[in-house]
Amino acid sequence: MLPLREPASARPGMTFHQMLERIRYEGAYPTRERAEDVTRAVLGALGRQLTGDERVDLAACLPVEAALDFTAQIPSPRPLTGWGFVKDLAARTGATPATARWDTGAVLAVVAQLAGPGLLDRILTQLPTGYALLFGRAELTQTA
Repeated sequence: MLPLREPASARPGMTFHQMLERIRYEGAYPTRERAEDVTRAVLGALGRQLTGDERVDLAACLPVEAALDFTAQIPSPRPLTGWGFVKDLAARTGATPATARWDTGAVLAVVAQLAGPGLLDRILTQLPTGYALLFGRAELTQTA
């Protein structure tokens, strides 16, 4: 049974600048500009994967600038696995898969904090396998 949909919250108290500073810290980026580039790339990639109420509710949790980067992307008709997401991000940014994985983890750890556990559960239910680790959670699988 899926959890009931939580109402979308008002914009968080975290500004875009504060979000970037937290991502800069998480990713150990040398400048705020580098953290911003990474943030925009990862949020755009996530925007191509997430649909429905979860997309709307996540956008409502993000600072306005981040929400615009996230919602500017049209969702892909073929969702990617977590590893596919990382490889696609690497190809689009010209980074190595290892760097793209690092960038993804730095950004999505902060996104997970902004979303909260209930919304994150719903997001992970919608996405294919492999995303829990990207958001900093254990990937739990059911056995038959």
